Amino acid sequence: MFINISPLKKYRDYRLLFFGQMISFLGSMVSYVAIPYQVYELTKDNWLVGMLGIVQLLPVLIFGILGGTFADRLDRRKLLVFSEILLSILIFGLFLNACQEKPSVPVIFVLIALFQAVLGFHRPAMDALTQKIVEPQDYAAVGALGSFRYSAGAIVGPALGGLLISTFGVKGAFCFDFVSFVAAFIALIMMNRIPQPEKSERSAVEDAKAGLRYALSKPELVGTYLIDIVAMVFAFPVALFPAMSESWGGAKAAGFLFSAMAVGSLVMTLFSGWTGKVSHHGRAVVIAAGFWAVFIIGVGYAPNLWIAVVFLGLAGAADMMSGLFRGIIWNETVPNEMRGRLSGIEMISYMSGPLLGNARAGWMAAKYSVPLSISWGGVICVIAVIGTALCLPKFWKYRSSL
Repeated sequence: MFINISPLKKYRDYRLLFFGQMISFLGSMVSYVAIPYQVYELTKDNWLVGMLGIVQLLPVLIFGILGGTFADRLDRRKLLVFSEILLSILIFGLFLNACQEKPSVPVIFVLIALFQAVLGFHRPAMDALTQKIVEPQDYAAVGALGSFRYSAGAIVGPALGGLLISTFGVKGAFCFDFVSFVAAFIALIMMNRIPQPEKSERSAVEDAKAGLRYALSKPELVGTYLIDIVAMVFAFPVALFPAMSESWGGAKAAGFLFSAMAVGSLVMTLFSGWTGKVSHHGRAVVIAAGFWAVFIIGVGYAPNLWIAVVFLGLAGAADMMSGLFRGIIWNETVPNEMRGRLSGIEMISYMSGPLLGNARAGWMAAKYSVPLSISWGGVICVIAVIGTALCLPKFWKYRSSL
């Protein structure tokens, strides 16, 4: 019933990677609050906050596939180390910009775009490395632990971010994130030497095409991508949290809003033991996406902060349920020699939805209102999820072969 932590005991390298990335992710979630909060404070424009998603989307589309291809061709640990160094430099750039008397909004957008480009190499390398250092029978447990790492960081990070912003300003949040990269760097250096992937006779472009062909040939993979994208595009409300928090307590309220979904995710993760007994993974993903949409509708009608937090927590639990089963499908379906490329495609699917969703939410809020943007986005999401599932009968029927 409870989360399985045995991989942390069995695998030294996985343990180092897990805790190093957990601390680094905590810092990233502090910046996750600080960036849109700073843009909203400087501009008071929901549309511009939403445009952060569009600025991040193009690097995701380009470097998600390219980064995944290199993760299958290069030393994954070295690729991670190099990525961590570049990410820390970019965060330091945000810190320096925040220290200016008049911080530049264009500089924020440029640095965020570059950050997303580097992340396109970082995430596929980390996912491919994880699959290499644990045994297949532990994939489900590792997926749950990864979800726990995400949820814990996404709860503590935004709350800490709200506290740091209210006390030191956004520059304090960026400073904390910069320091957090040190932990990840040390952990990666301490890991044993990981065998390099076999050399490919094909070019990087040919390898990338092969990865795309493989992904599109598997209905179970296509289903995970499309259901998640649809759910996030129409019902992702995060870009509106700064505006919502303005009337509910400022930076501290923003911290609660940014943390709320992760609380639900953490509860779902801690009680994820039951997921190993479910074999119909496709329909579990669809059902979870439907619940996500319904709870987001509740957020749109919330009259105060705490009711909004409750509905966001429920939405986060539903999203994590979807993520757990999508992770199992990915690990069961993708061979390790293609793991980097497919991780890049996965990254595009699970990041493009929220980025486009933020843009949609910001546009609708600017044109109509914040509550209408959230509630009607949820209604459209319910319809879209059902429609997508009906168009993907093989995904609905998919069940584990293990």
